[in-house]
Amino acid sequence: MTQTPSSTSTTIAAGAPSTDGPQIPKGTGVLAVAGNILVRDGEPHQIISGAVHYFRIPRPLWRDRLQRLAAMGCSTVETYVAWNFHQPHRDSRPDFSGDRDLGAFLDAAAGLDLDVIVRPGPYICAEWDFGGLPSWLLDDPQASAALRTSDPAYLDHVDAWFDHLVPIIARRQASRGGRVVAVQVENEYGSYGNDRHYLEHLRDGLLERGIDVPLFTSDGPGQLWLQGGTLDDCLATVNFGSRQQEAFAALEAFRPGQPGICMEFWNGWFDHWGAGHTTRDPEDAAAELAGMLADGRSVNFYLAHGGTNFGVWAGANTGEPGPNGPAYLPTVTSYDYDAPIGEDGRLTPKFWAFRDVIAAHTSRRPPEPPADPPRLAAAVITIDRSIPLASVLDHQPVTVSPTPQSFEALGLHHGVVRYRTRVHGPFESAALHLDGLADLASVSVNQTTSARVGRTTVDPAYAEGCTVTLAEDNVLDLTVHSLGRVNFGPRLRDPKGLSAVRLEFQHLFGWEQSALDLTELPHLDWSGPQADQDQQAFHRGAIMIDEPADGYLDLTGWHHGYVFLNGFNLGRYWPAAGPQRTLYAPAPLWRQGRNDLVLLELVAAGTTVALVDRPVLG
Repeated sequence: MTQTPSSTSTTIAAGAPSTDGPQIPKGTGVLAVAGNILVRDGEPHQIISGAVHYFRIPRPLWRDRLQRLAAMGCSTVETYVAWNFHQPHRDSRPDFSGDRDLGAFLDAAAGLDLDVIVRPGPYICAEWDFGGLPSWLLDDPQASAALRTSDPAYLDHVDAWFDHLVPIIARRQASRGGRVVAVQVENEYGSYGNDRHYLEHLRDGLLERGIDVPLFTSDGPGQLWLQGGTLDDCLATVNFGSRQQEAFAALEAFRPGQPGICMEFWNGWFDHWGAGHTTRDPEDAAAELAGMLADGRSVNFYLAHGGTNFGVWAGANTGEPGPNGPAYLPTVTSYDYDAPIGEDGRLTPKFWAFRDVIAAHTSRRPPEPPADPPRLAAAVITIDRSIPLASVLDHQPVTVSPTPQSFEALGLHHGVVRYRTRVHGPFESAALHLDGLADLASVSVNQTTSARVGRTTVDPAYAEGCTVTLAEDNVLDLTVHSLGRVNFGPRLRDPKGLSAVRLEFQHLFGWEQSALDLTELPHLDWSGPQADQDQQAFHRGAIMIDEPADGYLDLTGWHHGYVFLNGFNLGRYWPAAGPQRTLYAPAPLWRQGRNDLVLLELVAAGTTVALVDRPVLG
């Protein structure tokens, strides 16, 4: 059993356990493994850490969220790094500015006397689109066929990314006077594959680029997971939400004599569209935490603060196979996760329960948390202008090809593609098959909507198939919009769009494709014709604000689409599917004076949007 440390410094070590312990100069803050305990400056240490993802939080709020983490009793913050967030397009250099300034986040943590654990991937899962991998990998046939393997077609891309990323982390290591104390190799790899050469390549790449703090892996607590995901010279950690004795026993059996560390303590959970909102009793989670700390285990809360899947970044999972293949389960916009620090920074009962457990264990009083953030007063925003999505697509460049091209082949990260072809009839009723549909489509014949088809069954407005009635000459439009790419499991390769279209048994060839990226608000000409309420359309409204503060937009009365606040994509709304009904609109996105709201509604529009002062997550 791991020795109970005498301090609360929250760090992690890697390397083969040593009964003698490594020779580490005192005062450097560098970590090591000594038998079955972690040591720092010759003293035992215990991890009490919490996950906070910079890429799910507007930069002006980073410090606030980190202060709340420290106030819970943690002295370490852990974060993933999302590759696609920094490099969404292949031909662009990785962006580390603004909300993407990883170095600034690490420095902000250090400025608050927090150690940092970094999990740079390249794959992170995290319920994030494609598990953090950039979508353009799917337009490289060799790389996409070899994801998370030692195939050079994939690793060449990873190496180029690490050349940019790793130096940012390396120069902030504890060994160089910074606060980064440990770095992870990949993420839960044992849940995916067993390519040891791949893990070794990533480990060696981190070392060669200057990482000299301890390296570790994290996996589920079982033989197959640990066997596939660990490396002999890296500390093995486990992820779980309950039954800690079983989990640590499995780790001890696999890697005897090393410190027991839970790298992901799942104290809450995430939600899928079309399912219920998941919560966990605070006292139950606190009891699990108390048991770990009392036994001398180390822990990283997943999550301490979840944040938001703004824009197009929410991922998806797959469920048990059905008659039409595996169930597709898209993740909601909120990543509140029922974490101790709420999506908008609220301190929940779980926060106070954890704070009490940590304080009792360490006999140290944590700092006081910041006050709850102010909220905007309730108001109603009226829609005053609408333009059809079709008219916006009419002004996009057209790509012509014999067969439908995927979003990735068209250079589109996420958004909408209109696939147009011409079909001769007449047919009173003919089955239309949309092969490889990912994810939702509106079917239009001669500018009249005839059906909506979906890959997921969470919304009855989208059927699993359709028939069309055709005149002698027809223009067939299939307007496809994407949901999140699968972020976990064996079906990670998840291209968007269409792979083929068949009328009954016959393939339809000869396509014109118009793509619209929705990562940010596209340019819109509001002088065009007004859209009907049941057309796919952009809708505009405005509200005057005296002083920016947090708010929530209640989309009751709308069906499904995106909301942009002052040009920033707040994310997907889908009250028709639930459980989430409001979108978080944090203070830094508001302006004093006029604030512009734009909605892209894909089924049927409402007439107003309510600004409310609290979330409705299910």
